[in-house]
Amino acid sequence: MIAIIDYGSGNLASVEKALHGVVTSDPYKIDMADKIVFPGAGSFSAAVSGIKNIRDIIIEKIRNGTPYLGICLGLEILFSESEEGPGTGLSFFNERLKRFKKGIHMGWNTVEFNDNIIFSGIKKGEYFYFVHRYYAPLGSYTCGKTFFNGYFTSFININNIYAVQFHPEKSGEPGLKLLRNFGELA
Repeated sequence: MIAIIDYGSGNLASVEKALHGVVTSDPYKIDMADKIVFPGAGSFSAAVSGIKNIRDIIIEKIRNGTPYLGICLGLEILFSESEEGPGTGLSFFNERLKRFKKGIHMGWNTVEFNDNIIFSGIKKGEYFYFVHRYYAPLGSYTCGKTFFNGYFTSFININNIYAVQFHPEKSGEPGLKLLRNFGELA
């Protein structure tokens, strides 16, 4: 079962439809999940507040090897803090998310990614849909990057953690292929 984290916001319906997962904030269902998806929309602080009762089980599941897919805010929540506001994320990466100096990154853009199972069958140069004002700087966790006011991290994969800054559920066939690839992970 794929648990799609319900933190009171996020693009739940389209992710649920694409992955045939279960939208939940129930710690028991999350604990029983084979995979976890944290879909993204909203603010860092609101997400931190929205997961306060399930934060520990999410961290435990990820640390124990459960495949995790973070989408947009689901990538951002992996970090310790954000310029967006107060709160402590899941802290898998001890970095502070930054705010773009020139507006919101909204629209279609490409991802320069390393070969990875999650991008299997997706051509380099495909476009994905982005909408975000905050970003993860480039770091050792960066497996894909995108250019907007400079390069930023748009794809992370370390062990069982997969996270994308874009919205695959809104990115047409390449995005749906990425979601299928995640769903098919062993």
